[in-house]
Amino acid sequence: MTDPGSVPDAVRQLARELAEPQPMRRGTLAVRYLKCNKPGCSCADRPDARHGPYYSVVRVVAGKTQSRHVSAVHARFLEEQVRAGKQFRRRVETYWRACEQWADAQLEAAATSEEGAKKGASKRPSTRRSSERSKRS
Repeated sequence: MTDPGSVPDAVRQLARELAEPQPMRRGTLAVRYLKCNKPGCSCADRPDARHGPYYSVVRVVAGKTQSRHVSAVHARFLEEQVRAGKQFRRRVETYWRACEQWADAQLEAAATSEEGAKKGASKRPSTRRSSERSKRS
């Protein structure tokens, strides 16, 4: 475990930013315009005519696509929440990179000190021990 005082300032600042709670959401806000194909409707007669816009939040959960339809009023809130979620993911990635750089610096420091210990060995020469003599003689 590392000493809390040795945490780089950049890592500490990123951790503070990640700890700030805010409403966020994963996924994408989708806007669609649809054709109903009912006889007599303008969308059936004109190729460029559509109904909408219809808004939905789309995301993948456990390999399956989930879609939630929302009103235009709620779409503004959802758009901000999705944007906040994407920004959070970018911050997490930045935090990971900063922590990995910190970890790499620790490894390099440990390798340098280990290598120095091997090269320098001990400062004083070892004393030679004589073997113990048998007491049977």
